This record gives sequence, structure tokens and C-alpha cells, in this order.
Amino acid sequence: MDHTAYKQGQHRLVINNRETLEVTGVIHVDSFDDEEVMLETEQGLLAIRGEDLHIKQLNLEKGEMSIEGLILELAYSDDKRFRDRGKGFFDRLFK
Repeated sequence: MDHTAYKQGQHRLVINNRETLEVTGVIHVDSFDDEEVMLETEQGLLAIRGEDLHIKQLNLEKGEMSIEGLILELAYSDDKRFRDRGKGFFDRLFK
């Protein structure tokens, strides 16, 4: 991952061959398992769905995260109320 200085308000996703995902602008990780990672970013809530997902690297001070596994879907939501609902919202979104 590019370790240049993270500037607040910036957000970037880099997907390599649907096997690795690098994210900047990460504020908070709400939940994660091997099929879904939910996090708050500078651009809203982000759900990452896939198979055999693993958090390879996480540095909240720099706002950086790296995930390995098969990336299947990404979805954003600007409504922070959905964080409290957890997977229910995103399960409906991805059906």
C-alpha cells in the first residue's frame, strides 16, 4: 500500500485482480467476517462482500486498510443510521 501521508477527507479504493483491496480514508471498522467487511470511510459507509476475506493490514491512524480474498461486491451508503442496523440493510441491498 502506498504509505504517503493520508489527508483527512480523501478516500481511495484499489482492487487488484479481485483478490486484494486497498482502502484509504478508513475511519472505523464496524464489523468483519470471511464474507463481509463493513466500515466507515470519509465517503460514507462501505460494505465489502466476498469469499475468504481477511484483513491483511489495518492502520486507523493513517486511515488505511488492506483486505485479501475474492472480492465480489462493494456498496456505499451515506446514511449512518444503517450502521446500527448492521447486515440487515446490506443483506437486502445485495439480494
